[in-house]
Amino acid sequence: MRKRRALLGSCLAALVAGTVVPSTAYAAEQVNLPPAVQDLQAQPGGCASGDEPEYVRSFPVLKARLTDPVEDDRVGYPEQLTAEFEIWWSDPDGIEQRRSWTTSPTYVDRVHSITLPSDIPSETVISWHVRANDGVAYSPWSSEAPGAACRFVYDGESPAAPVVSSPEYPAETYWAGGVGIYGSFTMDSSSADVVEYRYTFLGGPSGTVRPAETGGPATIRYVPLSRGPKTLSVQALDRAGRMSMPTNYTFHPNAASAPVSRWKLDDEAGSATAAAEAGEAARAGRGVTFGGPAPSGAPLSSTATLDGSRHAFLTTDSPAVDGGGTFAVGAWVRPARDDRSMTVLSQDTASGAAYALALEAPREASASYSFTLGDTKISGGAPEAGEWAYLLGLYDTETGYAQLFVNGHEVGTKTEAAPVRADGAFQIGRILGPHGYRQRWHGEIGDVRAYDRLVVPSEVTELARRKPRLLGHWSFSTADDGTTPENGGGASLRLAPGASIYRAPDFCIPDVDPDCPTWPRYPLVGDGHLELDGESGHVALDTPVVDTGDSFTLGVVARIEQDDATRPMTVLSQAGEHTDAFKLRYDPARYAWQLIMPERDEAGAPETVVAQVEMPDGANGDGTRLAVVYDDATDTVKLFADGYTNADATAHLRNGWTSSGPLQVGRARTADGFGEYLKGQVDEVQAYAGALRDDDVIGLGWETDPCLC
Repeated sequence: MRKRRALLGSCLAALVAGTVVPSTAYAAEQVNLPPAVQDLQAQPGGCASGDEPEYVRSFPVLKARLTDPVEDDRVGYPEQLTAEFEIWWSDPDGIEQRRSWTTSPTYVDRVHSITLPSDIPSETVISWHVRANDGVAYSPWSSEAPGAACRFVYDGESPAAPVVSSPEYPAETYWAGGVGIYGSFTMDSSSADVVEYRYTFLGGPSGTVRPAETGGPATIRYVPLSRGPKTLSVQALDRAGRMSMPTNYTFHPNAASAPVSRWKLDDEAGSATAAAEAGEAARAGRGVTFGGPAPSGAPLSSTATLDGSRHAFLTTDSPAVDGGGTFAVGAWVRPARDDRSMTVLSQDTASGAAYALALEAPREASASYSFTLGDTKISGGAPEAGEWAYLLGLYDTETGYAQLFVNGHEVGTKTEAAPVRADGAFQIGRILGPHGYRQRWHGEIGDVRAYDRLVVPSEVTELARRKPRLLGHWSFSTADDGTTPENGGGASLRLAPGASIYRAPDFCIPDVDPDCPTWPRYPLVGDGHLELDGESGHVALDTPVVDTGDSFTLGVVARIEQDDATRPMTVLSQAGEHTDAFKLRYDPARYAWQLIMPERDEAGAPETVVAQVEMPDGANGDGTRLAVVYDDATDTVKLFADGYTNADATAHLRNGWTSSGPLQVGRARTADGFGEYLKGQVDEVQAYAGALRDDDVIGLGWETDPCLC
């Protein structure tokens, strides 16, 4: 014991004399560097150190990252840090209140955080800062220069639900405003801290709008697209992100208003003026003849024919519509030529035209239709001589865009335009240029309209619609003297050898009647269908059934047993002089129904082919309801199977040509006569002049025709 004490004493003496342990000596020579604070955050929110505090809707978690200089990471110095958070505020009496919390030690470069208690005051600016400690020294407070204190305000109350009002569409008023008429909707909350309103028109658009000043009202503009009750749901959002309860505002837009000016141009032959359904009657020049043809399927009985001369015009003494506001102008047209520029309608100004609808025919480019408003021109569509089109030009002052529609479809690119006010005459068939009127129309014009409101998409579609007309429907339920009748008493189809009508068996009970089949075979649709033997069997009309140079629709139900699908077989065709105008067939090599339409009436002409992949006997063995729709207005052809089409079954077909041959069911023209005879069953052949809408096609293939209301 005495020896250990002596040894200890000698060690202490050595320390005093300057002989020390190396690590201890190294630490004594170093100066401790203070830690640092970085990346201050408050979640939710951030570190708002500017003039405006952060507004939060829940008690925030304060966070900071602590670091220590690398020089301090040596033997003899601590490697753990603590954070001291401090908050302060002024109470209602102006007395400063402070609280602080210190975190548990942790390693360098870690995030320290504290969750504030629920008793901190709301609606009060609370400041906070943080400093770090490495066990030897403190860092400066994060609020010391060049830093600044972070600040937040805890908002514990949601804003009041907004009040909504509209002068054009008062709540619960029957009926107000109207389709295509814009209205203002103002939303205002009694809460002073609202910064945003979120709105949704149920079944329509939604969005957000911010008031000009915090707590103030905000206004949006909205145009109803249909008549009937509408509901606007609005919520207010405050600075802290708290949402109010919704306010539901119900209003009832009226039906769309009639045009402010309209000329049907269906006046009696020899008339000197065109009567106005609305607005002012239009004087007709000597180059205008009434009683011209009208587009089939459109609600027009006749049109005006303009001969393209200097006398081919109709005019009024006043504008048809104020071009300085939202407006639309439209008309049915059929150009007699497409190789020169011609004007459908225009509005005079002192030196030219405020707006115009026209056919443009540049020398080195294809013809197109156009809508001009001031210096803005939109072009699109593909006019063809002798082909009807519905044109509509639209300008919306709310969006600032002008648009052009051809046959119910937008063409070109909508473009920003400036409104042009004019108080001159309205012109049909010509436009005022620097040296007088020019670009006179040659062809037909009908049903000229002008609106002082937005014409909504459903109206554009309906204005351009040509209702298809049923040409024939054959259900193959009976046969008489080698023919099968058309359902409405029209032309019968002639049955060739190898073609027969199969009828449903009479009702019987197998156990009672020995001749009753155990598993009777039923027709495809209704009481009977057409049976074809694949060798010579077919049926035909004596004349064409559809004009293949114009829009048409064909429907048919067909079934081929899978064992018989060994070669191409045609269901429907209609021939020209040298080839079929169309051929609907099944191609087993592609496992698909095909529609083939040659571009010209020439043997070997290029062909447009569309297809639908489908089993020959249908998805369930009950046959396939096929439909062909050619829309001459949009230059498209579609093949439908069981009411549906797709991209592979749709093609561009610019110019259909009129075939002169009869409709054939069950065969097609070949190089040496006829071939591709069908071995199978056919039912419900339906033919229409005009293109059925996609939604109506699914109604084909039944004994009753689809409603084309």
